[in-house]
Amino acid sequence: MYIVLAVVDDDPAEGAVDAVLLDDDGVEEGRERVLDLPAFVAACEPSRPRWVWDRAAAWLPALLAAGVRVERCHDLRLARAILRNSVLTRGTPIATAPPSSLDGPDPARVEPSPRGPLADDGLFALEPEPTAGASAAPAAALDPVAELRLHLESIRRSADPARLALLVAAESAGAIIAIEMAHGGLPWSAVEHDRILRELLGPRPAPGRRPAILEELHAAIEAALDGTPVNPDSAVELKKVLQRAGLRIESTSSWELRRIEHPVIEPLLDYRKRSRILSANGWHWLETWVHDGRFRPVYVPGGVVTGRWASDGGGALQLPRQLRGAVRADPGWRLVVADAAQLEPRILAAMAGDTAMLAAGADGDLYAGLVAAGVVEHRDQAKVAMLSVMYGGTTGDGGRLLPRFARAYPRAIALVDEAARAGERGEQVRTWLGRTSPPGRRDAPAERARAWGRFTRNFVVQGTAAEWALCWLGGIRGRLSAEFPGRFPAEVPHLVFFLHDEVIVHTPAEHADAVAEVIRLAAEDAGRLLFGERPATFPLSVAIVEDYAAAK
Repeated sequence: MYIVLAVVDDDPAEGAVDAVLLDDDGVEEGRERVLDLPAFVAACEPSRPRWVWDRAAAWLPALLAAGVRVERCHDLRLARAILRNSVLTRGTPIATAPPSSLDGPDPARVEPSPRGPLADDGLFALEPEPTAGASAAPAAALDPVAELRLHLESIRRSADPARLALLVAAESAGAIIAIEMAHGGLPWSAVEHDRILRELLGPRPAPGRRPAILEELHAAIEAALDGTPVNPDSAVELKKVLQRAGLRIESTSSWELRRIEHPVIEPLLDYRKRSRILSANGWHWLETWVHDGRFRPVYVPGGVVTGRWASDGGGALQLPRQLRGAVRADPGWRLVVADAAQLEPRILAAMAGDTAMLAAGADGDLYAGLVAAGVVEHRDQAKVAMLSVMYGGTTGDGGRLLPRFARAYPRAIALVDEAARAGERGEQVRTWLGRTSPPGRRDAPAERARAWGRFTRNFVVQGTAAEWALCWLGGIRGRLSAEFPGRFPAEVPHLVFFLHDEVIVHTPAEHADAVAEVIRLAAEDAGRLLFGERPATFPLSVAIVEDYAAAK
């Protein structure tokens, strides 16, 4: 059962909402003019409807503020982005539907990272410019009932309805979780944060001045350059000064500087590390984002082209390790911190049905399993080689070890190799559940084609890992809600943080062990949802701690 919500523009009653009840096939069964939405939602929730709205962020905060949670939803904006672009929906109504107010930025322009194939965080950045030649037709006014029916019909007529339905449900569940995490907030000690900043930077300086430790490092940098004045915060000026000092560099990136031996390198890299914390998470950040003992970032589900989350305020997905000690459970509560071990390699093995690679990870540590199987000599080699497999590295130790991997795990290597070749031909590739990469250029120059091939090689793996993580999140939330009834979030265990393959649940101390088991069971559920009975294991590292830093 679906209940579609839409704001009534022509009703004199402020906050009036039309609620339309549809069956699972999209057939209307009734409608109602609603004046008290939280009361209406609370009354309907026992029947487990799937709430349908243009975007969860426009509706859920007010419901949560009124103490009302929903179990399930269909987020039209997120679902449309998946269905409109998927290769599985070619030929369906949504593939040729006119533009809608739900359409976000065109994802077709994606540039591989200039930093190389192993810099995974930069491979999937969306450019803000629209695709050249994109339609400038005005978007149609949204009819949420018609839009839902378009989605349902397109899923039914797709090449794989079961997978797409699961993906849309998981993506919509992620939208609920993102807003609930922002509502509950990540417990944060402003006092501990300030202490860490003082330890790293010195006392808080006057406006416009550098902290004392940065001033000392600045002086050390200039001393190492024989007294030459330089502003280390200016990449342009710094590059010129370093080149005049005889350093053969093309950029001032840290990875390039680390390869050079010179007295300036150590203080410069130290300055950068500390300065980055000041600019990204310093005192101004603390005053802006932490209130009443909670950090409430703005999560963006599906904000990366692979389906990974992004953030639109607060930088929750880039919290530096140095500040983890500021994430502290409330008195009498605990943080249950869990991360999935070697998630992407395990996803690759499961997708490919590579039984040998699956067996290597069956006992827990996949990299140790590769060593035991004789594919590599030691664990560090396994990590480097696996990165080359998934990101297309062909040089160094990783490239040297690739032939061994190809002999030992031919099905896994074949899967990513074919994805890379498809990208080089300008073709699209898809994840396990059907999220699809932007199209490439069939006439691209060879160098660009190879870079796009590295992009599509990892797209299928990283995107499927994001799907597994969404199912994991949804499973955790569902099990917690079922096993720990009570007032949310004040009385019950609840998710407070998510980072790709890691979660944190804030829980009363007496429930911590049970919550840890919930998280483990949800990981098993996610594996079965995606891969059925394939022998794929997704072991977790789980810690019950009072502060985040103690989990590592």
